Amino acid sequence: MYESNTKKRERAMKNNIITCVWIVAVFLGGLLIIQNVNLNRIGADVFYTQIQGPGKELTNRIGNGETLVRYEYELPAVDKNGTQTTLKFTADKQLREKAYLSLYVKEGKGVTSYQEVAKEKLPEKVAEKLQERKE
Repeated sequence: MYESNTKKRERAMKNNIITCVWIVAVFLGGLLIIQNVNLNRIGADVFYTQIQGPGKELTNRIGNGETLVRYEYELPAVDKNGTQTTLKFTADKQLREKAYLSLYVKEGKGVTSYQEVAKEKLPEKVAEKLQERKE
């Protein structure tokens, strides 16, 4: 009927070990998610564009005298519904000419992230609008 103190301690120790394993697993899972998820893309609207011409070189000097170079682009972009707008964003390198990009845009912040995308992966309306722009 009554458990001995030794059995109670063994059960409590077992529960503590299981709890610690769960805490470590949740912590490691959270780290994995943070490493692999770009928070700048969460809740952002997606627009698509094609690089046309070189970006405008922007040079900034920081406190230690080091020079940072970024490239500014201002390009027409289309969302998945075919709505067109012009977006301005910067990149830390010159982007590949004619490359298709998905631009992640947040209200009040502008373009927060971008990613190159294959032409075949463009939504149908986007591909049509970008093709019209070339003609």
